[in-house]
Amino acid sequence: MDSRESDNLPDTSLQPVPPPEAQATSTADLVQPAEFSPGQVKELLDMIKFEHTVFALPFALLGALTAAQGLPPLRTSLWILAAMVGARTAAMTFNRLVDVDVDAENPRTSGRALPAGRVSRGGAMALMGAGIVLFGLSAGALGPLTWALSPLALVIILGYSLCKRFTSLAHVVLGLSLSGAPLGAWIAVSGRIETPALWLSGGVLAWTAGFDILYSLQDEGFDRARGLHSIPSRVGTRRALLLSRSLHVLALVCWGMFNRQVGGYLWSWVGWGTVAAMLVREQWLVRKGDLSRIDQAFFTLNSLIGLVFFMGHVLEHVLSRTLLAPL
Repeated sequence: MDSRESDNLPDTSLQPVPPPEAQATSTADLVQPAEFSPGQVKELLDMIKFEHTVFALPFALLGALTAAQGLPPLRTSLWILAAMVGARTAAMTFNRLVDVDVDAENPRTSGRALPAGRVSRGGAMALMGAGIVLFGLSAGALGPLTWALSPLALVIILGYSLCKRFTSLAHVVLGLSLSGAPLGAWIAVSGRIETPALWLSGGVLAWTAGFDILYSLQDEGFDRARGLHSIPSRVGTRRALLLSRSLHVLALVCWGMFNRQVGGYLWSWVGWGTVAAMLVREQWLVRKGDLSRIDQAFFTLNSLIGLVFFMGHVLEHVLSRTLLAPL
């Protein structure tokens, strides 16, 4: 996902200015530290915000849990986790690589690892390649349908990074990328696409597009000046907020239909209601375009939404069904 986190730049006002011949003359110069070293691993993982895998992971686990009507086989669960890590690593690294010139120009993102020169382009490409390989191996291990769909999934998750150069619907493409997590996990367990999986995935798509519109408000002016496409830069703050709210309402409708399809009784609806309250809180924090608490709205709340919804269904299974399917 394009989680455009700000990084603080060090104060260089008291440092000597190097002679012109020693200064970087292009974006490529900015992304070429001396050589790739093991010490860059932490920077690489921070660059792609590895910890934000939690956004979509609970929905993938929920897809697997519901498709299996209990605990899925341990082997399947591990391959689903590996596919998630591989796909997101490849997508986020590709995003950082293709956006390095844009990030270098944007004051909010110029301190990111690649434009700031803390990691090499070669190191980032190696990480992206490793993610693609891991995703491909996992898709193949999960079954013939997941393997057949894996090239399409790669096109979507990698293609998202190019969308803002020609369409304001980039937020929707990001949502489509994350929605593949629960759908893919469902297919991995059941071997087919079923209606509840589509409702679950549709909710993830709408939820993701809604919160990405909110986050892109930070770059509304920059995107418009740079000729980049986003909902805020095209329609303005007020309409972007309305569209984000509409998408979050749609997400709740989809997840409500999912609950009905799988026979949710009590705890799944408690989870749904809690998620609804969290989305209302998220929208309230950024009302009228106030971005002073965007980190709380974007990172804190969104990192918990999938977990809360997942735990509601886990409690439903524990209390009213068997969770001890054969491993």
